[in-house]
Amino acid sequence: MTRALRDSTARRAARGFVWSVLLMGLWVGVLEAAEPPLVRLLATGGTIANRPGQRLTAEELIDSIPGLNEHVTVETEQFSNVSSAALTLDDWLRLSTRVNALLAERPELAGVVVTSGTDTLEETAFFLHLTVRSDRPVVVVGAMRNPSLIGYDGPANLLQAFRVAASPESLGRGTLVVLNGQINSARDVTKSDTHSLETFTSRERGILGLVDRDRVLYYRHLDSRHTSTSEFDVSNIDALPRVDIVMVYQGASGDFIRSLVAAGARGIVVASAGAGATTREQRDALAEAARQGRVVVISSRTGGGRVARPADGPQPGGGEDRGYPRVYAEDLTPLKARILLMLGLTRSGNVDELQRMFAEY
Repeated sequence: MTRALRDSTARRAARGFVWSVLLMGLWVGVLEAAEPPLVRLLATGGTIANRPGQRLTAEELIDSIPGLNEHVTVETEQFSNVSSAALTLDDWLRLSTRVNALLAERPELAGVVVTSGTDTLEETAFFLHLTVRSDRPVVVVGAMRNPSLIGYDGPANLLQAFRVAASPESLGRGTLVVLNGQINSARDVTKSDTHSLETFTSRERGILGLVDRDRVLYYRHLDSRHTSTSEFDVSNIDALPRVDIVMVYQGASGDFIRSLVAAGARGIVVASAGAGATTREQRDALAEAARQGRVVVISSRTGGGRVARPADGPQPGGGEDRGYPRVYAEDLTPLKARILLMLGLTRSGNVDELQRMFAEY
């Protein structure tokens, strides 16, 4: 073999080696780029974990989901393991603080999934919606059937929740509630049936989107303030002020309202009849409460529509001025109005300022 031929062969071999190294590096880069998004699970308990004898742990919940690793890489954390009704307001503060810390300290997290019992899921989700200060999604999920029942919906709901938390399309949409393939905003969602799998709805506003077999699909955005634009900072809150809900019904007296004031309630949310009606006895007791510095919020027990602040003239639901300052809940349910009032009272007791919050959130 001539020297020129040997040199040519060596050069070709060298070029082949270089290309092999480059292609290997490119392939490794592709594999690294294809690494599923990282999502953190905070498990709190609820029906989704309520196996007879012993509740499922966060790790056991993950093990029940086939094909999960194709969509996300999951970290687990057992925040609590109780029914949703057993969560306290202090637990809410701790949970929000924990989610905020994770999203602030872990920029590699695509989002956070929180499991919850469905009975009070809409309340926990709305609290997080108002107090988690990040654009990255927080997805609250549960199950209507426990692990011992035929048709247990926990694994399917969890898989959908992780897909939503990992989706770039979920950024900036606030706290989301995912069950039964549907995505609802924490602001609007409500539990509408005691047993049906399709229990969570957003009334006349409608769902935000769907979790379909091929992708996460959104139909609309939420215009109200939440999460990264929220003014509520739980890091400075040791305890939430007491706020109670009073139902209006035929012949209701004002005694319960007076007893709540005596017990230390700083705010009272009225689940009024129609667009603001109360009994005369309740009206008188609410006026007394307002004069004693309590904030009264008027919402509706109907489950739909707005309770709006009148510009002037007769007050809604009675045709006469009730003679005390109050806040109108817009279209928030009594449960959601209570949460917003609790947080609002940590910043102001002024009725006009609180009314601004109800208009913006």
